[in-house]
Formats: sequence, C-alpha cells, structure tokens
Amino acid sequence: MDMLAVGWPRLLRRHWQRLLLVYGLAVGVLAGPAYTMYVHYDFSHSLDTRSYLSVARGEFRDISITRRYRVLVPAVAAAVAWPLETVYARVWPQRAATEWPLRLAFYVVNTLVLAAAGLLWYQGSRCYGATREAAALAMLLVLSSRWAVYIAGLPIVDSLYMLVFALGFYATASHSRAALVACILLGPLAKESFVFLVPWLLVFGQRAGRWPVQLAWLALSGALTLALRYWIDAQAATPTSASVHNALNHFENVTYSLSRLLSVKGAGEMFSAFGFATLALLLVPARVWARPLGWGGAALGAVVGVHMLLSSELARMAYLFAPAFTVALALVITQLQRTVQSRLLP
Repeated sequence: MDMLAVGWPRLLRRHWQRLLLVYGLAVGVLAGPAYTMYVHYDFSHSLDTRSYLSVARGEFRDISITRRYRVLVPAVAAAVAWPLETVYARVWPQRAATEWPLRLAFYVVNTLVLAAAGLLWYQGSRCYGATREAAALAMLLVLSSRWAVYIAGLPIVDSLYMLVFALGFYATASHSRAALVACILLGPLAKESFVFLVPWLLVFGQRAGRWPVQLAWLALSGALTLALRYWIDAQAATPTSASVHNALNHFENVTYSLSRLLSVKGAGEMFSAFGFATLALLLVPARVWARPLGWGGAALGAVVGVHMLLSSELARMAYLFAPAFTVALALVITQLQRTVQSRLLP
C-alpha cells in the first residue's frame, strides 16, 4: 500500500511531463512558420486582420458585426502587447509606436492557443487507442497545415474556435466534464457559429454531462454572451437587432460555397486543409479509422460542413475537423506501426 502511495505521484509527474513535452512539440512546429507569416504577411488587403487589430485597441465603431463580438483573443493580445512594447522600444525603436507589438502579441497568443488545441487532439487520439508515438506524429502532421500557420501567425481569432472544437471532441472521447464546460463557456464568445456545435454536444457529450447539466451551462454562457454583446453594441452605437440580420445574411453564402465546392479549384482547396496527410488514410482499410470514430465523427463532419456552406472560406472551415482527422491519422499510423513490429519480431 505504501509502495502504491509512493508510485502514484511519480506516475502523475511523468504524465504531466509527457503532456508538457507534447505541448512543447506543438509550439515548436507552429512557432517558426507562423513567425514568418507574422513578419511577411501583407495586411493592407486583409479586412479580417485590420478589424481584429481595431477590436484589440477597443475600437468597435465601423467594425463588421461578424467580427466585433469576438473579443477574447484580441483582449488577451492587447494585454500581452503592453509589456512587449517595452521590448520593442529597446530592440526596434522605429516600430514601438506602430502596430508591430500588437501583431506580435497576436502571434504569441494564437500560437499558444492553437498548440493547446493540438495537445487535446493528441489526448483525443490516445482515448481512441492510438500509441503515444502515433498520436504525437499525427498531431504534428495536422499542425503542419497551411491553415495552422495562417491561424497562428495572423491577428485573427480562429485559434480559440479551434480550441473550442478540440475541447468538445475531447470531452466526448474522455467523458471529461471540465472540457465540456470549458467548451460551452468559450464557444459563444469564440464565434457565433458555435450554435451549430451545440446539438452535437447534446447528443454525443452526454457521458461528460447530461442534458440538464449542459443546458444549465449553456444558459450561463448565453447570458454572459448577451451581456457582452449589449455592452459592445452600446460602445459602437449599434442596435442589437443588427447582429440578427447579419447572422441571417450568412445564408446567402450557401449557393456560392456549393458551386465553389463542386469545382476543380474547390477540390484542390479542400485538399489543402490537411495536405498530403490526407493520403495516409488510404494506406489502410477505411474501417481501421472510420469504425472507431463512428457516428460521432460523421456528425462532427456534418457540423463542419454547415460551417463551410455558410462561409466563403471552405478549407479554413474544413480545418475545424482537425480533432477527428487527427484521431483517424493516429489510428492509421498505429496500425502501420503494429504491422511493421509484427513483421520484425520473430
């Protein structure tokens, strides 16, 4: 009994050390390419990035209603930018009074948040039976996507929404109520389209939290979101009803998205979501990864499909499927790993 009591702290310490190592790998694979994106991106033609930079400065007037309420990442970036300005004043005095410190803060925050999502993808893969090596390699391959570099390096807020999807998927895989609650609380503040993920959580997240629990947290999250929106509308002198009209306007993108999706260019764009890692799924029978994901994975794909239809950014929205895709890729690598081991062993 004494030996068991001594062993548990050691096992727990190793577990956290392993998770810290995986998180460090995620940060490492993102930081370099994302830094290049941060330095060389042409912000002059990007309305999204200029809008979020304005939100970080507390400027809500003349900002698109689509982006105005997504304040969590800009707020954290603004807080991080404050000490960074001191460093900039010493290293790059000509940049200290410009937007460079704030852009750097977005790069730091988005890289760390997206890496946290990657860690949850790893943990989700482990819940589905993938080996540690396969789960880590699959996470790194998915984080090598062009969209990961885009999300981590630019002043946008997609990293938080990626984390929301990662939390929701991990909650269903591990039955973690903490992950489910975090997903519900952050979701509406990350993006309004979180409403499409809610039915999926209610159906497949019941082992993490039954309907009464989920509905109670959804009510609290909704109240916080409405209060924040009311305050922002007051700052921007915009009627509250404007956000409703803006949300309905997104349905006008369905026809355009469908025509783009069914084109050759659209197929190539979809391939860019996960790149050549997609071809790895062809190396083993589909049942190896499709059967474990089951209806939950298929339904999550449908949720992502709705996001794609309502947005003109098809591949960028397709990247939201990363939690399930990482599991599929990790299971493929695990199967190949076991096949090689069985052939090498006598």
